[in-house]
Amino acid sequence: MTRMTDLPPYLQPFVLDVEQGAEHRVDRVGELDFHRPAGTARTGAILLVHGGPGPADLEVPPRDWPVYQGYAAAIAQRGQVAVVVDHSLIRGLDQLATAADDVEAAVGVLRADPQVDPERVVLWFFSGAGLLAGEWLDSRPDWLRAVALTYPLLATPPGVDELVSAAEVIGKHKDLPVLLTRVGREREELARPVAEFVSAGGAALDIIDVPKGQHGFDMLDHSEESRAAVTKALDWAIAHLGEDPTAPTQLPIPAATIPAPQPTKAAAAVAAPRASANQAASAATGLVAPPAARVEVRAEKAAVPASQQSAPATSSTPATTTSATATASAPAVVQEETAASRVVAREHAAFEAHDLEAFLAMYSPTALLQFADGPVMRGRRSLREHYRPQFEAGECKRELVQRMLVGDWVIEQTITNQTPTVALYQVQDGLITEVRFIS
Repeated sequence: MTRMTDLPPYLQPFVLDVEQGAEHRVDRVGELDFHRPAGTARTGAILLVHGGPGPADLEVPPRDWPVYQGYAAAIAQRGQVAVVVDHSLIRGLDQLATAADDVEAAVGVLRADPQVDPERVVLWFFSGAGLLAGEWLDSRPDWLRAVALTYPLLATPPGVDELVSAAEVIGKHKDLPVLLTRVGREREELARPVAEFVSAGGAALDIIDVPKGQHGFDMLDHSEESRAAVTKALDWAIAHLGEDPTAPTQLPIPAATIPAPQPTKAAAAVAAPRASANQAASAATGLVAPPAARVEVRAEKAAVPASQQSAPATSSTPATTTSATATASAPAVVQEETAASRVVAREHAAFEAHDLEAFLAMYSPTALLQFADGPVMRGRRSLREHYRPQFEAGECKRELVQRMLVGDWVIEQTITNQTPTVALYQVQDGLITEVRFIS
């Protein structure tokens, strides 16, 4: 194929001959383009995340570049949904954090699409988007089937706020397949971090080498070597979408999806954070289930010595709740756990171990925290900035007083750094998505 030398590099044709629109359709949803296979069957999905920054005179957004349209068309024609997202990194590396939020939002829209199986998603990062991959390698949500990186930028340039480094977290989740496509004629400032990534990844990495390829080979080097490399990468990604999503895993967090609560439960769970001042005051000394949720609630007390566990509860047994709570319609105390309570327990363990990254790994990349005095934080980056001084100072002490379970909410009374605290945690898909502190 002859290159159109009068076009800028990003408008050069894709190295594979893919007939646009021949066997798939394209839907534009906000900043996303959904390339859908023929038919209406539910499929897995691959999110294609372009690199950046782009040239100053850029007039065509990345989702309209032939290279990404080509990848997406090839995926759709192989029977899977492909999504191309326009994100903020194209405007400059100073937009890195915003781009990370853009990608997280794109994942949410993708997984909510009725044609997409939300438990089968592959993320594919190109060039500068490699800087966005670390957070996903670190958190490894249950639905993430694999991560692919093509000629990635893996080291944050000087003066740019760093996200999670991919080289530091590669291999953290042994069951997460990762593919690296690297080129032999890579620029030195990109090649060195890629070599470090490979060294750190070891057996956790699958690698496709393009010895004669340059950065952007899939649109600049129209050769058999390039076509073979792109075809292998497509085969790899499609194959991992097709794996049995019910197969056992070795995830450090529960692999099972937590069922969504029925409307009555959801209303109770949402009502709990909005308790009245009187309810919040009573919660400081003893948790009271929201009235509408009494039937659905299970409560757990903090662990007690074995000598006390076998003794039946009597009026003389010390209680962690107030007498009013104990004599009212408080639910029975049970010792069993749920998937949600196990996730929260792991967050607590990481907190007391002063392990900031393990602590953050229990949170969704878009988690929301609302404090009793009003401030709201969203996303792991905000959490990292907020909690880092506390972790570095060794001021992480939490004692559980009582726990109650309401649907996918975990409601706890604790003593955190000698301060009585009541917090409500929402857990979905094995990660904490929201925390509300009410005292």
